[in-house]
Amino acid sequence: MKFFAINGSPRKNCSTAKLLDNALEGVKSVFPDASAERIDLYDFPFNGCKSCFACKIKNGRHYGKCVQNDDLKPILEKVVQADGIILGSPIYFSDVTGNMRCFLERFMFPFVAYSKTETVEHKRMPLAYIYTMNAPKEISYQIGYHDLHDHFEMGLSMVFTKPDHLYVYDTYQFKDYSKYVSDAFDEAEKRKVRQTQFPKDLENAFEIGKKVAIRAEQHD
Repeated sequence: MKFFAINGSPRKNCSTAKLLDNALEGVKSVFPDASAERIDLYDFPFNGCKSCFACKIKNGRHYGKCVQNDDLKPILEKVVQADGIILGSPIYFSDVTGNMRCFLERFMFPFVAYSKTETVEHKRMPLAYIYTMNAPKEISYQIGYHDLHDHFEMGLSMVFTKPDHLYVYDTYQFKDYSKYVSDAFDEAEKRKVRQTQFPKDLENAFEIGKKVAIRAEQHD
């Protein structure tokens, strides 16, 4: 079986990446022999959907597939065959990162059928989504993050399956807060959250990986 973690963060060794790695460990706890790979979207250049509609041309050889021939193409060819996918992104300006958004456009749109009767054959693999953010939990609700992401997850549900999700709040952004203009935050409080809550978040990421694996087994 094959599972992928899609890292929408430009940082490959920080919160989002660590959570995704733990989620893949959760997958491996269910399927020790499974292939479990993390893909870092910022490792290669690619664009979002260009609205060319090649994936919608009647009897077209690219029907149901993205026609763009760039560095994302081989990634898409791999992940569409996955048994389960775990997405992870920090929240920038109330939404997932630009690279994650571009990936999701290319990943999802070819499978959206502009038809009342015709469908696009594809694997409806189980999904999970891990969101990380600088904002504390109460502020994230005030801003409306959850409503926004619930709405987008509804689209994922229509194309694939309803994703499990994990919200990770109040992340520790800098190794040395004294180097940055960041007095809006209490560094000591941030460090405390990192020491006390983040280990729990890692455990929750492990569990969400297990859920994806179990759902994949049931789906088969």
